[in-house]
Amino acid sequence: MHILKSITLLGLSATLLLATSQQNTKHTKSQKTVIQIGQQSTKLLLKTLGSNMKKKMKAGGPMKALDFCSTEAYTLTEKVNTELPNGVSIKRISTKFRNPINKPETNELKVLESLETLQKEHVALPKHLVQQVSKNVYKYYKPLVIKKQVCLKCHGDITNQKIKQAIAKKYPLDNAQHYKMGDLRGAVVVTIDKSKK
Repeated sequence: MHILKSITLLGLSATLLLATSQQNTKHTKSQKTVIQIGQQSTKLLLKTLGSNMKKKMKAGGPMKALDFCSTEAYTLTEKVNTELPNGVSIKRISTKFRNPINKPETNELKVLESLETLQKEHVALPKHLVQQVSKNVYKYYKPLVIKKQVCLKCHGDITNQKIKQAIAKKYPLDNAQHYKMGDLRGAVVVTIDKSKK
């Protein structure tokens, strides 16, 4: 009953499909294609951002990583977008965004809020979600969860005053603090417009 109650709380339209590798449901060819494109695109973005973030952390710790996030992360995301097939775009979103670029659209916000509700109800989050927005447009969501302690240096309860001041200067409207390990940070969203292929 607890799981059914939590799934009901999702409140998403019937076009939202839970799709995890553990499920044995049959997907249409179209859905399988969307999932495959979503997974490949997400992997490319996370690998690109992750490897660069790692280099910056090694070079200068959290301050260097913060500089990377504020000056290079968006540019690298745009670069990844140029490498994706026609009709496919990718971005990161969060309900507690640091950079206004990462503010979710209305339908994306509903998905994130539903994921947050699931997490509050102690339901395991799906590995990904697929939402059919219109006849030809789909959105693939990859939930992003805080899994590394190092993330909390800039997104947790920040004690380092230099980092605190740098964040306040770079992001005066920052909402992306006070996370704990295992918290949902946001999602990667891959939009796939099949009419543009």
